[in-house]
Amino acid sequence: MNNKNNISEKWIKASIIGTIWAASEIVLGSFFHNLKIPFTSNILTGIAIVILISISYKWTDRGLFWRAGLICAVMKTMSPSAVIFGPMIAIFSEAVLLDISIRLFGRSILGFVLGGILAMSWNLFQKIINYIIFYGSNIIEIYKNLLKFAQKQLNIQFDIVWLPILLLLLIYIILGIISAIIGIKVGRKVLLQPKKQLNPKTGKNNILLQNKIKSEFNYSLTWLFSNILLIVVSLISLNFDILYWSIFITIVVAIWVFRYKRAMRQLLRPKFWIFFIVITMLTAFVFTKLQSKTLYDGLLIGLQMNFRAIIIILGFSVLGTELYNPRIRTFFMKTYFKQLPLALELSFESLPVMVANIPDIKTIIRNPVSVLHQLISEAEQKFDKYKNDISQKVFIISGAVDEGKTTAIRKLIDVFKENNIKSAGIYSLKIIENNLIVGYDIVDIITGAKTPFLRLGNSEYTDRIGKFEIINEGIKAGQQALYLAETSDFEIVVIDEVGLLETEGKAWSDNITHLIKLSKVNLILTVRNTNVEKVLQKWNFKAYYELNLSKSDFDNIKNFIVDKIIIDKDK
Repeated sequence: MNNKNNISEKWIKASIIGTIWAASEIVLGSFFHNLKIPFTSNILTGIAIVILISISYKWTDRGLFWRAGLICAVMKTMSPSAVIFGPMIAIFSEAVLLDISIRLFGRSILGFVLGGILAMSWNLFQKIINYIIFYGSNIIEIYKNLLKFAQKQLNIQFDIVWLPILLLLLIYIILGIISAIIGIKVGRKVLLQPKKQLNPKTGKNNILLQNKIKSEFNYSLTWLFSNILLIVVSLISLNFDILYWSIFITIVVAIWVFRYKRAMRQLLRPKFWIFFIVITMLTAFVFTKLQSKTLYDGLLIGLQMNFRAIIIILGFSVLGTELYNPRIRTFFMKTYFKQLPLALELSFESLPVMVANIPDIKTIIRNPVSVLHQLISEAEQKFDKYKNDISQKVFIISGAVDEGKTTAIRKLIDVFKENNIKSAGIYSLKIIENNLIVGYDIVDIITGAKTPFLRLGNSEYTDRIGKFEIINEGIKAGQQALYLAETSDFEIVVIDEVGLLETEGKAWSDNITHLIKLSKVNLILTVRNTNVEKVLQKWNFKAYYELNLSKSDFDNIKNFIVDKIIIDKDK
């Protein structure tokens, strides 16, 4: 049984939380960065902590935090920034740390506060690790020597090497505690207040998402692995003479700039070159004045550190581009994270509306609790909607020509009667004369009435499908039978031989669309193997199961469908 599109309730909730988180990153992150507000990353982390903790008072599912963090991290790739790995790692790590704290200490004040501290402190830890990765161990030597120089100049008697880091860590801990306490208070308040009924907005805020540049890019797994190799070789080359590594790394950077726009954007940033100059000068000062090396040695070490940083920063940027490869996303469908693409699809669908529903900055500052209550109420409404959408199950019985699709349908109808499952719909019945198929009749499952649908003929004034002419009376009879199924209380509706007519908007196309909107009416469609993809592209079912007759016998298919429907009835 091939379940290709069935998302669990936990992933739906994670999708909604991750979308709220991503929306706050887009709206508030853009606002803070444009105003050059300091500690922007800490403010955004604090908002994320408040969102996660407060919404956990409504949804108590285990593992929601790390799933929401994963979704938000992937959605961060919508940013046109060349730097995506850093923010993605930070977002996911914060969610995981908060999740671990809750697992260890429960949904208690201790669990939430400790989780807030760990999530917030990760920003400092990641910054330190980034500097070491970018510039190598020499950055540690520069830091230690500068602090020792300051200690000597100020005549301080105790070691101050760790003092700046400890002071920063204390600030981060305080911010984490404050964020967690706010989240706890908001969560308790929201739990006591009735759910708000919201009128979703759409409008100008959607332009934030439309500015994302979507260009056709020639993704290549060969380039992906080649880039990894170039990064490794470039870093190794730094151990040799400056002539070799400077020429080799310059060539690598030129290749990346030629192929990837992200690399060029990174090189054009003023901040990049300011750091380049500052690191080179600091290195020359530290190793010349404080470690008695020559000026040449100091400048050489500074250049090595900067070239290393260029390789790491641009390398991660170009790898990020290649990781958009659809083949890589398809791979995830076969792993433990197979529901991630489905959750992301929901997230990307709802993100524009979520962004539009975030109030302006003045409203957020004046009444943050009310804003959070609104977002949580919206999350609950979206969950109810998605849950209702996936309650409908679509079973696609696929097979080749004359492989027994209609026969399977007729047997299933008898099985439904035996199990008191109310079914309706239509199936096609072959008309055979002298061992030759001369046409098909449409059979109404409820009444058993037969109406001519297809017949052999050569009239140029009649619509055709293959060698058969289409009889309008058959179309009308089928549409009427399906209309009755739409307007009555049936548990499952059967439509036989959905194919080219329906994907072109003819025959039962409108009926299928209406039945999908009913949500709780389950569908069984028989489709030829060659038409399955076209049917899926046209209707994009929320939850469907493809049951291929060449891979499963009828008994397995029958048991699978009946079990799924009966389980749904018992809920």
